[in-house]
Amino acid sequence: MEPKNRTAVITGATGVLSSYVAQTLSERGYNLALLDHRPDRLAALVKSLNLPESRILARITNLLDSIETKAAAEVIAAKFGRVDILLHLVGGWTGGKTLVEASADDLTFMLNQHVWTSFHVTKAFVPYLIQNSWGRVIVITSPFASRPGSKGGPYVIAKAGQEALMMTLAQELKGTGVTANLIQVKTIDVKRKKVSAASTENSSWSTPEEITSSIIYLLSDEAGTVNGAKIPLSLYE
Repeated sequence: MEPKNRTAVITGATGVLSSYVAQTLSERGYNLALLDHRPDRLAALVKSLNLPESRILARITNLLDSIETKAAAEVIAAKFGRVDILLHLVGGWTGGKTLVEASADDLTFMLNQHVWTSFHVTKAFVPYLIQNSWGRVIVITSPFASRPGSKGGPYVIAKAGQEALMMTLAQELKGTGVTANLIQVKTIDVKRKKVSAASTENSSWSTPEEITSSIIYLLSDEAGTVNGAKIPLSLYE
């Protein structure tokens, strides 16, 4: 199926990475469903994409609300007739404290950002992908999920939970034509100042272009057998 017949859902749509992904997919002919909780930024993104109404849907959605998330999925499926791709790009980090210093609120915030949003979007959107017998679920994670550093416990715990969720999903999707994969990114270079490959400075940083290239590959039919992968884009130091 050509990209123009496929619908991609992008969560956290107004982030720097998400916006770049949206622009790239729009140029490739995908229909876009953009979910975010920031109305002004979402409206600005829609305007910048300049797509016909038939190819885009933007919706203010609280992904911590399972009912609201499910309703968004129903609206998207009704508009486009299908949902093919879930790019869960909601980010968020808190750190700088040891586990002894971190508060319960720090952990709750990170679990909400990474685990609960992932759980809700999985339940809301994956059934539509399975119904098509073709689909892609992609989440951005961190190498710290499996190799923690110091003073980032709540983030690490939440990312590890998100990875476990995705790896479980990948197992459960076997034989459905739908895949679930992770792209590991340590730091996103939002200013796109990646130094040359000959230098080791900022070698652990990944640009939006690099991350998007990996996403495009995973969306391809050639990547149909890639399932349950953790694709590393950052060197772990």
